[in-house]
Amino acid sequence: MPHRDIDSQRTVHEQAHAASEVVGLLDLLWQQARDTVTTTSLSTPQLRLMYLVERNDGIRMRALGKLLHTAPPSVSRLCDRLQVAGFIERLPSPDSRREVTLRLTAGGKRHLEQIRYEREATLTLAIEAMPQEDRRALATGLAALQTAITAPR
Repeated sequence: MPHRDIDSQRTVHEQAHAASEVVGLLDLLWQQARDTVTTTSLSTPQLRLMYLVERNDGIRMRALGKLLHTAPPSVSRLCDRLQVAGFIERLPSPDSRREVTLRLTAGGKRHLEQIRYEREATLTLAIEAMPQEDRRALATGLAALQTAITAPR
């Protein structure tokens, strides 16, 4: 393998590592945002479940379990906690008495909006501290990364 290819692979690996480090920092910031929004403590799986329900209004619990790669009893427990917190509601399926669909409540929608607001406010402060040239590079790089992640494989 030519020397240039090895250097290119090393650079890509280093860039992936740097991106992973940023994701770790974002995880910490997201946890802080969750904690400032409410006294109701949400776990990462609970928040992920809420995002999926938001994107798939009326999703069946079975389909949600597949998206989460989680067994039905675990999905049910997550839903129990979110229902008690007032963030989701279970409704009978319109075409099957044996199945349940899920929706975010108005409180659940407000909660996600507030978390997003807190996250964006935190990111805005960090991005404002960057030089303009770095902001442009970040925007270009993030757009390219999003395209690469969402591209069919």
